[in-house]
Amino acid sequence: MTKVTLTVNGRAVSGDCDDRTLLVHFIREKLGLTGTHVGCDTTQCGACVVHLDGKSVKSCSILAVQAAGSSVTTIEGLAPQGQLHPVQAAFNEHHGLQCGFCTPGMVMTAVDLIGRSGGDLDEDKVRHGLEGNICRCTGYHNIVKAVLSANEQMHGEVRQAAE
Repeated sequence: MTKVTLTVNGRAVSGDCDDRTLLVHFIREKLGLTGTHVGCDTTQCGACVVHLDGKSVKSCSILAVQAAGSSVTTIEGLAPQGQLHPVQAAFNEHHGLQCGFCTPGMVMTAVDLIGRSGGDLDEDKVRHGLEGNICRCTGYHNIVKAVLSANEQMHGEVRQAAE
């Protein structure tokens, strides 16, 4: 067993785990944060996406010991308690979810995509940016609309703040 210490959602946490424990299982089983979903355990579906040191990663592709000392943000830590992150709000407003299984990974990927885009997103770029996340329900149309809406809202706020 190895003791793993990292920062999760702004809080220092530690836990003992086997060296082969995937980050997704550490997050869910050791920390009780079940918003990060396990879909395939093979990096195919994207349900397990979290932010590791500010970048979206599939947490089923990283060992917990590899993440030691890093900062992890899960869907639970994306927005202050009782509020929604603009991407979460846009998914709700534009009906970008149905069963909700892929939603945490989609949202976490979209937040990173929007952050890296500098506001320069269109439908093709969003579809390309989300292609590692599988949704079996929506056909992606409303997900893309939600991401574009959140991008406009988030980058509009940045432009206003800079003025």
